[in-house]
Amino acid sequence: MIHEELQKLEKLAVQAGKKLESISAENEQLKARLAQLEHGIQEKEQEIHHFKNKIKISNIVDNRPVNPEDATEMSDLINNYIQEIDHLITYLSE
Repeated sequence: MIHEELQKLEKLAVQAGKKLESISAENEQLKARLAQLEHGIQEKEQEIHHFKNKIKISNIVDNRPVNPEDATEMSDLINNYIQEIDHLITYLSE
């Protein structure tokens, strides 16, 4: 009778071990999927930030009246933006 109980416990232990392995494998798959999704979210957030900047620049250009003084100011502003972008590209390239 004790021998039968030990065999039952051994079967249960084997089943529990298999279940643990299965759950561990599933956990690793879920972690990998989560990492992929988080990376995708970061990329989408960068795209959104980029598009927001485009919209801001577009709004600046659209809201500016066109007269000679403003055209010069806008030209200077755009040149400053271009210089800043060039500095950032150089910094990021290093």
